[in-house]
Amino acid sequence: MAARDDYLLDSLIEMGYVTNEQLAPIRQEADSTGEGVVDTLVAKGVVAPGVVAQAKATHFSVEFVHLGELQLADDVIAAVPRHVAKRFNVVPVRKEEGGIVVAMADPSDLDTLDGLQHALNTSIIAAVATPEDIETAHSRYYGVREDSVSKMIQDITEGEVDIGKIEAVETEDGAVMEADAPIIKLVNTMIVEAFKMRSSDIHLEPLAKRFRVRYRIDGMLHEMKNPPKRLQASIIQRLKIMSNMSIAEKRIPQDGRIQAGVGGKTVDLRVSCLPTTHGESIVMRILDKEGLRLGLAELGFFTDDQQIFERLIGLPDGILLITGPTGSGKTTTLYAVLNYINRPDRKIITVEDPVEYVLSGINQVHVNEAVGLTFAAALRSMLRQAPNVVMLGEIRDLETATIAINASLTGHLVFSTLHTNDAPSAVTRLIDIGVKPFLVASSSRCLMAQRLVRKVCKRCGQPYTPTEDEMRSLNIDAAKASAASFRKGRGCPDCNKTGYRGRMGIFEIFVIDDEVRKLIYEKVSATVLRTRARELGMRTLREDGSRKVLAGQTTPDEVIRATVMDLD
Repeated sequence: MAARDDYLLDSLIEMGYVTNEQLAPIRQEADSTGEGVVDTLVAKGVVAPGVVAQAKATHFSVEFVHLGELQLADDVIAAVPRHVAKRFNVVPVRKEEGGIVVAMADPSDLDTLDGLQHALNTSIIAAVATPEDIETAHSRYYGVREDSVSKMIQDITEGEVDIGKIEAVETEDGAVMEADAPIIKLVNTMIVEAFKMRSSDIHLEPLAKRFRVRYRIDGMLHEMKNPPKRLQASIIQRLKIMSNMSIAEKRIPQDGRIQAGVGGKTVDLRVSCLPTTHGESIVMRILDKEGLRLGLAELGFFTDDQQIFERLIGLPDGILLITGPTGSGKTTTLYAVLNYINRPDRKIITVEDPVEYVLSGINQVHVNEAVGLTFAAALRSMLRQAPNVVMLGEIRDLETATIAINASLTGHLVFSTLHTNDAPSAVTRLIDIGVKPFLVASSSRCLMAQRLVRKVCKRCGQPYTPTEDEMRSLNIDAAKASAASFRKGRGCPDCNKTGYRGRMGIFEIFVIDDEVRKLIYEKVSATVLRTRARELGMRTLREDGSRKVLAGQTTPDEVIRATVMDLD
């Protein structure tokens, strides 16, 4: 082992990852334990596994590949069968004119190269990847579990499973033939796998020559193993049956719901079916009821902002608006607020379209415009139920806004959302849709904008130094940087090689006081309101994100992606 280590040690020293001074004690420890010097360096955290793999690639003059950053084509994966890839512990990367490029941990292993060449009857071009990357790629593309989606697709593709004549099933009552069992199992496994991977959405998209499957994890879409195009109609039909849609109707959009049990939990899926050029596109939104009970601290508030927000949501009346684009976490924040203030002595009623999560002890109304139960109609009726707190899913028009504001002026605490880019713009939006400025000024207690950024993975996060451009974009000077603990994830199986796991909010809290009310009376622009709010101590979205970068909770890339630069 020591002899095989020598060439790697020379490469690591030449590349500047380790010094002779660091090696002396490591050699002694390796001799005493019988382990290799390089293995000991990795175990001690002196060098990362990826660095060792790069050193191997440099020494043997072969390519180093980051498998986690690649989306390998189906025909490339099919070129190396699962049993061959597992036996020789390799991953095919791409086809070339001279043969197949395969990633392996040790490019000097001539037995593996020779065995692969005979097994595949083609030339093999070696590349290097880390053992961890190879293991993750096997799981992703070939499946390591008998019940994984990848393995089931592989079995169907290779003809190991007979799916029968599924297209013959055309029953409106949901009856399913026995031949449909593999598709049933595949669809069920897909839902379970997506839930276990912490996905918020499953996207099944028919394209011209393939049927693409993507999971949205922490707000970012990740392409998964694609089922064969020939299974497209069968999978979509099965999902439409499960969500009580009409399988005969393929010309108009449909909506449905699926309730599934995953690991002892009940999970609801909101299903949307949309006809597209190449077939019906299905999106399933995963609604995990048990995962919703967040406290305010889990949302991402720093202590000072949390204290301000807790004081505001404890007020007896007034309106608090949460603003931001679709997917910025507004609904999650509203539910966390309702959980926080939900007590036996308070009556809370919500009006939502649709009711995504059922909360214990809260009266929830589902909007149904087809029968005349609009936001405005529901809100008008619910005020006769004498609630203390009202939560309105979204303010969409003048009628809804007027009723909500009048309710806040007559002793009710009202929460709602608006689609605006920042907090001060919510004032001008309400005035633009027709609400009188004096009503906006009198009723508003707080306007809060928010965005979601991914959190640095706790398992693989490590110290790192931002670039000058990143520091400039986030307005971080040398004094702030010296006291900061910048962190960035290098990627591990726990975070699916992304370096991020989970999301948190960044917030812009605009507290309405008497001075701001005077400005609203005068119908000043959002720019003037924003300037005054900054003078009164409001932190912008980017400033709050910058604080979380300094604390090592997220990265500059995430904050820059989610926010715009402050002009002043």
